Amino acid sequence: MTKEELLSKLKTIIEPYVQNQEEFQHLSEDTNFIDDLEINSANLVDVILDVEDEFGIEIDNDGMDKMLTVKASIQVIQDKLVAK
Repeated sequence: MTKEELLSKLKTIIEPYVQNQEEFQHLSEDTNFIDDLEINSANLVDVILDVEDEFGIEIDNDGMDKMLTVKASIQVIQDKLVAK
């Protein structure tokens, strides 16, 4: 799966939780889920659960702690897919 495909799926997953739509329209690898998109921490857990379901992976606590930006999330997903 390419990085672009991962980004597209990730964007679809996070969209329902985004509070700042303007930042969402300018989503980049540097976008921070909490600071830029204003996704609260409870919804961030929902995002991670949705990611696990979508990609058929299990994200441990270490991976969850890293998933604060788009770039870090893509890296965690890629690492888990390779290990699968």
